[in-house]
Amino acid sequence: MNDSFKGKAWVFDHNVDTDQIIPAKYLVTMNNAELAKHAFEDARPQFVKRVNRGDVLVAGRNFGCGSSREHAPRALIGVGISCVVAESFARIFFRNAINIGLPVIEASIHASDGDIIAVDLKNGSVDNLTTGNSAVFAKYPPFVMMLIEKGGLVPYTKEMLGCRE
Repeated sequence: MNDSFKGKAWVFDHNVDTDQIIPAKYLVTMNNAELAKHAFEDARPQFVKRVNRGDVLVAGRNFGCGSSREHAPRALIGVGISCVVAESFARIFFRNAINIGLPVIEASIHASDGDIIAVDLKNGSVDNLTTGNSAVFAKYPPFVMMLIEKGGLVPYTKEMLGCRE
């Protein structure tokens, strides 16, 4: 299981709602790659062109507020975000992210765009390797770690039921 991540930080403020993550007009698909083409299209138009696989999104309080649709975490997975670190999350966004296998952790870490962030899910730590700043967070329970490892609730359930693709 990939339980640690290291990537460039993309820093957002408080109250980033799901319409900023993926504008509602693109909610005609559940395909992560298609959704990714429009991630933060209005809020940060250059985001999709500059983000790299494995980058880490860092935000303030109430990340993912707004709509309960799971398109927002799907767009983040599609664009390559490996983990979201925020001071707090809207509860439905948090649950949707876990259900589709996107690690989201609640921690307060000071960062600027481009800083290198390392997240260790197993040990509950996040480090800004650029500044030396660090934070700890409550580790996931074993079942949640397993869901993330399996890629989310649907792949986990299919495996449990012996379904083949």
